[in-house]
Amino acid sequence: MHIFMVALHVLVATILILMVLLQKGKGADIGAAFGGASQTVFGPRGAQSFLSKLTTGAAIIFMLTSFTLAFTQSKKSSVMEGIKQEQTAPVVPPVQAPAPQPTK
Repeated sequence: MHIFMVALHVLVATILILMVLLQKGKGADIGAAFGGASQTVFGPRGAQSFLSKLTTGAAIIFMLTSFTLAFTQSKKSSVMEGIKQEQTAPVVPPVQAPAPQPTK
């Protein structure tokens, strides 16, 4: 089950990256602002495209797989539990030499 979730997570992450790179950003319309069509920059965005809806769905699946993997990993034991801790000598502060006595 864990291997399936990791594979799904990597697959959805790759698809999400590709879909975001394929989309045209909002900043692409800013060039039209200097040509007189400023309503395309500041106006309403309009209906979402099909690619935008797929990106939203992929982002939701990515977040769900992220939460699922984090939740399942938190219930597992630590990697360091089976390792025996070595005994070390206690740290002793260095002994300071007594201050020299002033001569009269």
